Amino acid sequence: MILDVQQIHGFYGKSHILQGVTLRVGEGETISLLGRNGAGKSTTLKSIAGVVTPQRGTVTFKGEPIHKLAPHKIASRGVCFVPEHRGIFRLLSVEENLRLGARKDSPWQLDDIYRIFPRLKERRTNGGAQLSGGEQQMLAIGRALLNHPRLLMLDEPVEGLAPVIVEEIVAQLKLIKQAGVAILLVEQNLEVCSQLADRHYIIEQGVIVYEGDNAAFIADESIKDRYLGVGVV
Repeated sequence: MILDVQQIHGFYGKSHILQGVTLRVGEGETISLLGRNGAGKSTTLKSIAGVVTPQRGTVTFKGEPIHKLAPHKIASRGVCFVPEHRGIFRLLSVEENLRLGARKDSPWQLDDIYRIFPRLKERRTNGGAQLSGGEQQMLAIGRALLNHPRLLMLDEPVEGLAPVIVEEIVAQLKLIKQAGVAILLVEQNLEVCSQLADRHYIIEQGVIVYEGDNAAFIADESIKDRYLGVGVV
């Protein structure tokens, strides 16, 4: 088990967003975290990454507690978080953005990123602001890979993207999965989740209400209707 989240509670001010979230990610496993808007999906990722400090509960990564560490300390251990807004530097070129995240000990180097994401190689001198939404997402994922991730956390990686770009990003995430990187995926697109994930969790009002493997999840229409019937495509 590479990640073990136990009964974490998270707050924004006085708002009690996470109310005892428990989930696990195994070595090389891809997990999806599903739920309606406002259910606590992004806050769960932020709590693991240290952006939001859990008030109760524990987050253990590779056997060591990380829930009291600063975000940069958590990232240095190999927990790489690609937020929904992607976080790229709009005034820097594609290659400058990538080099900022590079670590010499990463199995992923610049040539590997350009091989996986040939669009980035074509646009390597373009500024971040000149990229399409799909290209910005590729850049954010590529930069995370250069940072030597043991766990890659993605928040809505295909939201708002054209179907052909979604297919391209899914194919690239499959390559990353095959390389043995564990992935924790927050995504509204059920087709994407079903293609990528080994197991699924559903969060509702800050509590995990469902856990199942991919085959069980695909077969259980009642669960999808009950918890994901609003705003899911």
